[in-house]
Amino acid sequence: MRRVATDVLVLGDGVLGRSIAFALAGADPGLRVALAGRRAAGASAAAGAMLGVLGEVTAAGLRTRHGRLRLGLAVEAARRWPAWRERVRERAGARAPLRDGYGAGTFVLLNAVSGRLDEQAFAAIGAAGHEHGLPVQEVDPADVPAHRPLENDRALRALHLPAEAYLDARRWLATLDAALAALPGLTRVPAGRLRTDGAGYALHLRGAVLTAPTLVLAAGAWTTPLLEALDPRLPVLPVVAAEGTAVTLGAPAPLPAVLRTPNRAYACGLHAVPQADGSWYVGASTAPALAPGGEPTAGALRFLLEGALGQLHHGLTGARVRRLHHGNRPVGLDGHPLLGATARPGLWIATGTHRDGLHASPLIAEELAAAILHHRPSNWLAPWHPDRSPVTDWTREAAVEEAAVQLAALAAESRMRPPLTGAWPELLVDGYRRQLGEAYDRLPEGLVLPPELAPLAYEQGPELAKLIERYLRGPR
Repeated sequence: MRRVATDVLVLGDGVLGRSIAFALAGADPGLRVALAGRRAAGASAAAGAMLGVLGEVTAAGLRTRHGRLRLGLAVEAARRWPAWRERVRERAGARAPLRDGYGAGTFVLLNAVSGRLDEQAFAAIGAAGHEHGLPVQEVDPADVPAHRPLENDRALRALHLPAEAYLDARRWLATLDAALAALPGLTRVPAGRLRTDGAGYALHLRGAVLTAPTLVLAAGAWTTPLLEALDPRLPVLPVVAAEGTAVTLGAPAPLPAVLRTPNRAYACGLHAVPQADGSWYVGASTAPALAPGGEPTAGALRFLLEGALGQLHHGLTGARVRRLHHGNRPVGLDGHPLLGATARPGLWIATGTHRDGLHASPLIAEELAAAILHHRPSNWLAPWHPDRSPVTDWTREAAVEEAAVQLAALAAESRMRPPLTGAWPELLVDGYRRQLGEAYDRLPEGLVLPPELAPLAYEQGPELAKLIERYLRGPR
């Protein structure tokens, strides 16, 4: 078997893996970097690529220390995007797509298909904009371009975020590919079997073994089984999946800016993003899962399309479906990313970014490359080191309450109408609290599941409990 020595092996060729490989090989022309990955339902190719900062803000996020840290990271990533994009496009040269869909402007809609979460998010977006010096303008919903909702779903208020950028994710991945092809020290290989190799790492391919003293694992929602096969003793926080479905539509009119609702119902809100060819990207559903799923569900598609046709533009009824997207967003089991070095020499991890991976990719790639090549500590990555103890911003009681409110928002968006006799509306929310409380009580102590992953507790409780127990029993 032919052995090929490299300096750094990057495993996972989503946007984080490609960006990290680009930052490493671009910083040192003599560095031998191998980028490996397989075709799978990852998050990057299915992404809406809202490079959003304020649009992702929620009241719950601002109440927690790590939520505020994530906001600061998003602000810094947005600051780096223009220079990063120019750097990648310059390296890609003429081989890059002529248009990558890059633009700015987002309208956040508080519509009639919502609950109190949306109202709280509106206030939180304004507060975050003021704190970070980012523009937030309230506008008349009638002035929002390309917005034609059904009357029952109309927007009651709207915010304009003129600095929020967006991108065509598929075109951006093609641009990264062209830039990577122009780097002489970078080699792309298919996926293989990952093993330890003395003090380093080895990727076993058909006919060859690639070895490296440094491994960057950027494998998204597939991270945990790879780590367990590599070294089951590592005390790294488990990563689960959040399946998401979206569609690209040949829309009836151009979309000059992003249209979106606030984050709600465990998800990133309903949104439409302009694409480089004039189509609309409409997303996105979310469904937490212990393992990635390869195909969308009928329920996810129904929920997505009903929301888009009612809340965004009823003219989409006659739009042609150009592409169906399905991907798995990686989520750390405490709700936060895993970024940086592990206790095992030479092993680095970049995953768990949930909805923020593409937006944060310039910052993560540059900071990780500087840490690997120059041993430069990163204040941006420090809170998210992979073998940390779980983040404990949530108490069990607070997580249950927030999850119950999220379920109520999901019911409102689904137009669930309880009987109008007695106290049915309140009884339903009380029922959510009771169901969630019982599900959380069955989980091991030592890790409080964040509200956005609460469906795992009542849908896959026994399997989730086993995963948490394995992690908590490991070396701490």
